[in-house]
Amino acid sequence: MSVLNSNTNCVRSHYDALIDENNDPVRDSAPVKEYMAKWDGEPFFEAMRLTPEQSVLEIGVGTGRLATQVCGKCGRFTGIDFSPKTVERARENLREFANASLICADYLAYLFDEKFDVIYSSLTFMHIKDKQAAILKAANLLNPGGCFALSIEKSQQEELDYGTRKIALYPDQPDEIIPLLNKAGLNIEEQFETEFAVVFAARKGGSHVG
Repeated sequence: MSVLNSNTNCVRSHYDALIDENNDPVRDSAPVKEYMAKWDGEPFFEAMRLTPEQSVLEIGVGTGRLATQVCGKCGRFTGIDFSPKTVERARENLREFANASLICADYLAYLFDEKFDVIYSSLTFMHIKDKQAAILKAANLLNPGGCFALSIEKSQQEELDYGTRKIALYPDQPDEIIPLLNKAGLNIEEQFETEFAVVFAARKGGSHVG
């Protein structure tokens, strides 16, 4: 099973190409980092309620833009991404964090051997066609009481035009995400907007973690 079906190779090649073009958000200037935070930023981190003993999974870790801010706030961090060159760069960017491990694989197809207290994703679900499968898998990977934090792009564009290449997108809509979260057994605790995104923080039934 593939996250992107026939679009998988195209998207993987796109993100590999970004590394070849030296496009790495972790190494961006401060103004560019501030711009990127308009999809998530401090409110997103606060919604996760991170504590030092938690295990955390990021879906679509990229080069580690968010992970560099999460690894120092949790007990164990795992990031998954299916672009080999992106994961290689993330390993460089996260090398100071002994608690970080990275997986180069398709999130929907990968068989995890552990569960997590917090799972989060930002700027990734626009690449996932089967939203229900992705959310249900996240719910199944959460420990009881675990938190799933999701930032979805407000833009409803169906294609990413990068000049020399175009990537098909699968826009996210809040009124469609809400019932999918509920169907997966995730109770929405927070829903708010940043400048460019809508953020959900939902919790799996059971004892509170952290």
